[in-house]
Amino acid sequence: MHPVLEEIEKIGIVPVIKIDDVEKAVPLAKALIAGGIPCAEVTFRTAQGEEAIRRISRETPDILAGAGTVLTTEQVDRAVDAGAKFIVSPGLNPKVVEYCIKKNIPVTPGCANPSDIETALEFGLDVVKFFPAEQAGGLEYIKAISAPYSSLKFMPTGGINANNIVKYLSFEKILACGGSWMVSADLINEGKFDEITKLCRQALQNVLGFSLAHIGINGANEESALKAAKLFETMFGFESKEGNSSVFAGEYVELMKSPYLGANGHIAISTNSILRAQACLERSGFTFRKDSAKTDAKGKLKAIYLTDEIAGFAIHLVQR
Repeated sequence: MHPVLEEIEKIGIVPVIKIDDVEKAVPLAKALIAGGIPCAEVTFRTAQGEEAIRRISRETPDILAGAGTVLTTEQVDRAVDAGAKFIVSPGLNPKVVEYCIKKNIPVTPGCANPSDIETALEFGLDVVKFFPAEQAGGLEYIKAISAPYSSLKFMPTGGINANNIVKYLSFEKILACGGSWMVSADLINEGKFDEITKLCRQALQNVLGFSLAHIGINGANEESALKAAKLFETMFGFESKEGNSSVFAGEYVELMKSPYLGANGHIAISTNSILRAQACLERSGFTFRKDSAKTDAKGKLKAIYLTDEIAGFAIHLVQR
């Protein structure tokens, strides 16, 4: 997969933007960054699209800017010259796709049926746009249509909103979702950039879905862990369950049989996507202990510790 598409997967949300006033482009980009979504698909549906990409790329280099609604090779050149890092089109135009591939420009053409998908595969693509997503059958249709194509990932756009994006992203073959509910034309044109930042933060938190998984308490030895677990069971009815290295009291309290990471223990935070959660926190300046990473049988990350402690507790993410 192209590195740009890998970055898009880590973000998970691609704001689809229609710019009517190019002066709004940079303030909008800054609002997206402040909201934790450093990505923008600026459509060529208006005459301002090209210049908007140019200004965003020049003045906010931290944002991953791409061009949407690209219909011709001439638009590809204009978009890339303006600074676009990726190309998105509503349908699969073989001429446009071939042109992008020859120039090593990541392109995600719109596909809505097996014939489109197989044409994309012939070009060697591993990511396609699914458009219009909700109107074309939604997630259930994607699940059905993707079954024969095990290596292909989709970027659904069209009808994606705050209420259904988590459902889409829960499917492993969804790379990211395109949407405009947090960057509507009205909000942009009225200069409501604080509201855009707020909606972006809400969307990101919704996608990541952070919640407390459990609290681990360091014990001196196995005897002390078992004793503490029994106390939780006696006092609160938290049934104890012994494992190799710890004893759980109910679902949320883990008693370690010997001291582990963290002066006092650890706090596990579950997330809908550990990949996106780690990337989000790293963009905010946090670091992780690579040696603590644990993977599942398929090699996918399922747990990892942050470098710093909070109040004497190590913090680790776990995949929900």
